[in-house]
Amino acid sequence: MSMKPTLQLRVGTQLTMTPQLQQAIQLLQLSTLDLRQEIQQALDSNPMLELEDDFEEREVSETQEEDDWTNDIPENLSLDSEWSDTYQDTGPSLTGGGGSEEGPDIERNTAHTSLHDHLAWQLAMADMTPRERDIAESLIDAMGADGYLTLPLDELVDGLRGQGLSGLKVGDVEHVMMRVQQFDPTGVGARDLRECLLLQLGALPENMPLLTQAKRLVRQFLESLAGNDRKLLKRRLRLDEEELDHVITLIRSLDPRPGLAFEDSSNDYVIPDLVARRIRQEWRIELNPEALPRVRIQPDYAALIKRADKSDDNTFLKQHLQEAKWLLKSLSSRNDTLLRVGQEIMARQLDFLERGEEAMKPLILADIAGAVDMHESTISRVTTQKFIHTPRGVFELKYFFSSHVGGQGETDAHSSTAIRARLKKLIGDEPPRKPLSDSKLVDLLAQDGIPVARRTVAKYREALGIPSSSERKRLT
Repeated sequence: MSMKPTLQLRVGTQLTMTPQLQQAIQLLQLSTLDLRQEIQQALDSNPMLELEDDFEEREVSETQEEDDWTNDIPENLSLDSEWSDTYQDTGPSLTGGGGSEEGPDIERNTAHTSLHDHLAWQLAMADMTPRERDIAESLIDAMGADGYLTLPLDELVDGLRGQGLSGLKVGDVEHVMMRVQQFDPTGVGARDLRECLLLQLGALPENMPLLTQAKRLVRQFLESLAGNDRKLLKRRLRLDEEELDHVITLIRSLDPRPGLAFEDSSNDYVIPDLVARRIRQEWRIELNPEALPRVRIQPDYAALIKRADKSDDNTFLKQHLQEAKWLLKSLSSRNDTLLRVGQEIMARQLDFLERGEEAMKPLILADIAGAVDMHESTISRVTTQKFIHTPRGVFELKYFFSSHVGGQGETDAHSSTAIRARLKKLIGDEPPRKPLSDSKLVDLLAQDGIPVARRTVAKYREALGIPSSSERKRLT
């Protein structure tokens, strides 16, 4: 049987080297629509996978018995960018949350978010001082569409000094740059290809085979790799032919321009990944069972592999069965992670479900990252282009994050989203011929226990597209 190089073969190579990174994490960051396409490509290229209307746990488990040629697939699969968490495979999670009610078949229009908007959102949700935030904003502004910095750091320092950041040193900017380089997508904020690839390799587990050699190749011998000088690479890295192939495969699986993939990821519609339901007196967050097609391992082909012969056909099926099992494990882990993060977010925003935007609590990436023991960039990845259907509408999970405003502690701080909602209501209820000034709005908010500065009120009012009080008066 002849096999041409295909996408399926490429995925197979990646699964051998970095199954978690190349499969599970890749699937985690995809929107539901993009993931549907990936699943369809897998169905088209892998004979061991099939689409099933009635997805049954029994049939999947029967084909996932451990064999000597599949025992390298771990029972648990971590999706965190720092690999600090694991998730149990709890059965056919592709079917959703297990509720008896049918999930809503909902699609809605969504605006495309640019790379710079995505980075700015993560910055707003990061724990930084005002000075660090000003530096980070300049770094993000200096990034091109591919995610690389387009200006040298000394030029950025000169520009920031001109904006009033006196005493700023290049080391200060480098410190903030390293913080920004932890944002999603991995590899963003690099100054050159070498640094971009090293950032992505740095996100891999330290115990990954040949990772040290891969880092050294990128750091010292990238030009030799470009020139395909395999003899030099084997000698300097002390690798044999097969090991060098694995190292090169790992490096080529990285994204040399991480920003472009994000810039191109625009969808006309979205499908909710999660559903918030009120059952009796409790809110329940579940996976949307209609979000993804239900796939399983083809039982007839799987039965053929029970033979122990070494025929080409049987080897071919074994290889595809291995990849099919990895796909099912990756999808299951993706769903488990998405559900876990979604439940943690909504547990903190139950007041929103009850009373709307004015009840939104302050919430930043670090809050959820600490609660689920994951990295902030992973939380950003999980909540981007992932949507939840609630009785109040369909919202991107990112929507439920909001910076702290006012107050000295968690109990007396307010979310920027709640303040904007309160402002909108106050202005909507104002006398048409006597609109409320920003100073008056400050007083009214203070009466509600929300201490904010007048410039903050003006900023939020402008963000809502509401004219000043004098302009509103002229419009009456």
